[in-house]
Amino acid sequence: MLATTHSVAFNGIDVLRITIEVQISRGMPSFTIVGLADKAIAESRERVRSALHSIGLSLPGSHITVNLAPADVLKEGTHFDLPIAVALLGAMEVIPTDKILNTVMMGELGLDGTIRPVSGILPASVATMGYQMGFVCPADQGGEAAWSGNKNIVPVKDLLQLINYYKGQEDILPPKPAEQNNALPYALDLKDIKGQENAKRALEIAAVGGHNMLMIGPPGSGKSMLASRLPSILPPLTTQEILEISKIHSVAGLLKDGQLITHRPYRSPHHSASTPAMVGGGLKAKPGEISLAHRGVLFLDELPEFPRQTLEALRQPIETGVVSVARANSHISYPARFQLISAMNPCRCGYLGVAGKTCSRAPRCAEEYQSKISGPMLDRIDLQIEVPLLSPWVLGQLEGGEDSATVLARVIQARAFQQKRGQNVLNAELDGTQLEQTAKLTNEARQLLIQAAEKFQLSGRGFHRMMRLSRTIADMAFSDEILPEHISEALAYRLPERK
Repeated sequence: MLATTHSVAFNGIDVLRITIEVQISRGMPSFTIVGLADKAIAESRERVRSALHSIGLSLPGSHITVNLAPADVLKEGTHFDLPIAVALLGAMEVIPTDKILNTVMMGELGLDGTIRPVSGILPASVATMGYQMGFVCPADQGGEAAWSGNKNIVPVKDLLQLINYYKGQEDILPPKPAEQNNALPYALDLKDIKGQENAKRALEIAAVGGHNMLMIGPPGSGKSMLASRLPSILPPLTTQEILEISKIHSVAGLLKDGQLITHRPYRSPHHSASTPAMVGGGLKAKPGEISLAHRGVLFLDELPEFPRQTLEALRQPIETGVVSVARANSHISYPARFQLISAMNPCRCGYLGVAGKTCSRAPRCAEEYQSKISGPMLDRIDLQIEVPLLSPWVLGQLEGGEDSATVLARVIQARAFQQKRGQNVLNAELDGTQLEQTAKLTNEARQLLIQAAEKFQLSGRGFHRMMRLSRTIADMAFSDEILPEHISEALAYRLPERK
């Protein structure tokens, strides 16, 4: 007897439909799984056997063959337990085979027959709509699957309930989207920061244009505080962005209680993070920090303390917005359109230029410390600012500056000014053709930019990044043309050239 059902495999956040075929034939009793399955799927034989035993069924004393097609695609994960078990039940004639033929299933089986949550439910549910098939998933994740808008979702808590459903002895209602908690995950406000007006201005520019930013200053000057408040002045996510981010977190197994990610991610990995942890990879090529920060903020504190190899691995994703993880048996791509905000001390001791605290090796220690950041990496950071220590008189002030809501209103207005030009990306993401069309410089501004590029020996990338940054500063002033003062301010945020 042959029975067929379906499941999915993941290539990044892309979903591939997998056909599960189970055949029971004469021969020596055995249970074989073929089709390039990993160890977790091979172990599903014992989970399926125990789950069936728990509901009073035993495997037939025949030759059982499970085929996962297409056979040349690597299959990983425990979510194949449920479709294998259901197809086996169809082959045993416990349930009608025609009812499982046009269905996609995901779920891990417990030894008692319960169906446990798995990763990737949301992107699988979205893909199933395109297949025009039903979707069976764990009951605990029905609320997550329902966000796709799929009307043919069957959430089940255990194998016995699913058998009764297919026999027509039990009804299962379609799930509703999980109740969303819209509370901000970060309740930090820009008004908490006293002084540092230059840094706040740079932070607002970064928010408007999506530019990367590096802050250099002594310990305790407020660099981490500034970075943590950037999400509070970034515009809300669009519906498409919410779905993109949530699919990545679903594949990573990080969606909690079926709730979507409705706020911009803020990721702050420790400087001991490995390259696979940062860019993605590992045994199952999971999303890394830069993909989990997609459409949000990636904050790297103590930038020179990160391994050189890890920092250099960020260079391509910063340019392309995509990270490709190449392995011997797979090639996987994840979205990685993040905003890099980084901070560092000016030297190893941290107090270069601070009276009474500078070490005896200055300024050589600063040159050695800052040289850990390569030139090509610095070339990809548009805003490079100094964050000095504040005097006690400033810290003693009772009130800070503007609150995040006020700055956010200006950011939204400036982004709306960008969109009036018909561009659908931020200024930092403009390609060469788009930049030439949108960056209209006056003759004086163009001459100033060329002179500065020649004096500071800007690379081609640095030259165009200055144009993008100037375009953002002009947008904040609601100017259609880039003026010399916009170029001058942009150049002031390039620390190496300015020095």
